[in-house]
Amino acid sequence: MQEQHNEPDVMRLEGIKDLVPFLNFLKKTGVWYALHHFRDDTIMVMLTLYGERIEVDFFDDHIEYSRFRGNEDVEEDQEVLFGLIAEFVRE
Repeated sequence: MQEQHNEPDVMRLEGIKDLVPFLNFLKKTGVWYALHHFRDDTIMVMLTLYGERIEVDFFDDHIEYSRFRGNEDVEEDQEVLFGLIAEFVRE
């Protein structure tokens, strides 16, 4: 008997008209996401996967995405935390 693989379907995203179908796809596959509106010309879908975060920007006629990968370490040093925040505020 051949082993079955349940890989998600591949969609062709062509812009904002595909936003709701993409959200339905994420819901169906169990991927957590959040919507953001930081820019005047896009809606962003932020996905969280194990070991990375993906930001997908939906424009009128296309999409773009960025991947952010990390090691997922849990940190406890609060001085480092507040140092990072202070560095961000200074920039």
